[in-house]
Amino acid sequence: MPAPWQGILKKIDDYRWEIPKSYKAGMSVPGLIFASESMLNHIWQEQVFQQVANVAFLPGIVDHSLAMPDIHWGYGFPIGGVAATRVEDGVVSPGGVGFDINCGVRLLRTNLTEEEVRPKIE
Repeated sequence: MPAPWQGILKKIDDYRWEIPKSYKAGMSVPGLIFASESMLNHIWQEQVFQQVANVAFLPGIVDHSLAMPDIHWGYGFPIGGVAATRVEDGVVSPGGVGFDINCGVRLLRTNLTEEEVRPKIE
């Protein structure tokens, strides 16, 4: 009996699996999951594929909605989810993975400009 995720994911190699943009109408980029085949059954049970696909809708997202091997259900993003967005039209979403478990996500608003900060970076 085939696994429930077969037919949805495209195998790239033994540890990379793509969720195509066609999985959900409106996805801007495909999803990319880094996991072994044996891990995928557990990931499927948690419905994390849905969250990886949902992140692919973010404005300005670049290349892929990514899922690292520690992926599991999160607040909005899956825990272990990664997304890069363009400066011009993207979003910053520090609460995407939730705020209840102190994952180390921080956002600081400042009036400093890049020109003021750049000389201070070591």
